[in-house]
Amino acid sequence: MTITSMTVDPLHPETWPAGRCNVAALDATTEADIVVQQAQDDMEAQKAAALYARRVRKRLGLTQREFSQRIDVPLDTIRNWEQGKREPAGPAKALLKILDKSPETALSALNG
Repeated sequence: MTITSMTVDPLHPETWPAGRCNVAALDATTEADIVVQQAQDDMEAQKAAALYARRVRKRLGLTQREFSQRIDVPLDTIRNWEQGKREPAGPAKALLKILDKSPETALSALNG
């Protein structure tokens, strides 16, 4: 692997590497544009979280009701995750990752 270092001064665009930044586009971006982009990013993140929760459940071959019972999470919560109304956070997100990577072990621990 080759490591290249360079010095870039944020206040002097001429020091920026070519192709890395469209200064005109940045200057033309308004606060409203940023708010719209943030909303779009949040929506895409929720969709991705919904697909992930659904994929994990389906890989286990469980219905939403069975999944909610196995992981001791309310059925409405599972539905909200899969419909993109809410995102799993904290421990629930960690549990989904564990169920995705090591389902047998996770389900065994939850049943034990």
